[in-house]
Amino acid sequence: MSDSVYSVSEIVGSSTDSIDDAIKGAVARASKTLHNLDWFEVSGIRGRIEDNARCHYQVTLKVGFRLDERTATA
Repeated sequence: MSDSVYSVSEIVGSSTDSIDDAIKGAVARASKTLHNLDWFEVSGIRGRIEDNARCHYQVTLKVGFRLDERTATA
């Protein structure tokens, strides 16, 4: 069994529907660019109130992804 090495990137997702949608949208978008995504951590939640009623959610995430193994060269 080999140990994995991870890199961590910080991203921000947003949604006018919910915090959950902001998280899911951010992870879905990150998965288009990054591969081997294994985990996320919510590091911040904030929001904006528009027109005294409508909320806009922003969620800051740290996403962890495994770095590819180096292939041996001859």
